[in-house]
Amino acid sequence: MKGIISKYHTYLRLEKSLSPNSIDAYMTDLNKLVSFAENEGRKLTEITYDDLQQFVACLYDLCICRRSQARIISGIRSFYHFLLLEGYLETDPTELLESPKTGVKLPEVLTENEINAILDSIDLSLFTGQRNRAMLEVLYSCGLRVSELTGLRFSDTYFDEGFIRVEGKGGKQRLVPISDIAIHEIKNYLFERNAITVKKGFEDSLFLSCRGTSLSRIMVFHIVKQQTEAAGIYKTVSPHTFRHSFATHLLEGGANLRAIQEMLGHESIATTEIYTHIDREHLRKEILEHHPRNKSYRGGTTNTQDCL
Repeated sequence: MKGIISKYHTYLRLEKSLSPNSIDAYMTDLNKLVSFAENEGRKLTEITYDDLQQFVACLYDLCICRRSQARIISGIRSFYHFLLLEGYLETDPTELLESPKTGVKLPEVLTENEINAILDSIDLSLFTGQRNRAMLEVLYSCGLRVSELTGLRFSDTYFDEGFIRVEGKGGKQRLVPISDIAIHEIKNYLFERNAITVKKGFEDSLFLSCRGTSLSRIMVFHIVKQQTEAAGIYKTVSPHTFRHSFATHLLEGGANLRAIQEMLGHESIATTEIYTHIDREHLRKEILEHHPRNKSYRGGTTNTQDCL
């Protein structure tokens, strides 16, 4: 089975053009099924629909959340689709396998004031201060994924035209507008960057660590967490929160959903539509807070005659 799994890894990398992080996630989920099959004394090519039902039950018993269960099952489906394509199987045991219903989980979103508070909390007297400010400004202004941010290169920036070129999932590239303030922060950061001894192979990387290499995803997570705490914000905030906030604020400002889809690099409009749920929640909150009928009701002054 090791040979088949190795071929599947190559399939994900070359045929599906997935990023290294996505491939790692697929292989980690597949390893869960490998362990299950070994315990049952079965080869992966001998697994049946009933076995998979038992496997899903084991995931539930391990208290793995529904969303993670759905992700694992999706990865297992991908593996068995590969086995069919390569002729290892004639039937797909995952064909009738159902994923648990996960519902719509609305992502955490920062307000504009909270975004400003995080940016203002950065100590610009530190050597890395301007880098961090420019980096977080780009995260919010362009709605980038953390991997897109750390992979951003000088040759991807077109400041005169007001765009950056972003390499998203599967190596797909897109042009994203960049704000004047983000460009200003990047240009200020270049004074710090020019003082760094850049390691070979990282000359074109925009955001550098103090060691002269590209910033890691973990480092960006740490910086976001550190500045969120410094700003006195007690939400669960990650780099992706800036991306969610970018999309939500655009939608609230009247941006077209298709345009937001293009800027985020979503293949399907259905993925972008989650932000319409956030926008509806925002609208309901605004109505409850500001509509005169709700205000008068909260104050206990509603006239019953008005309701007739």
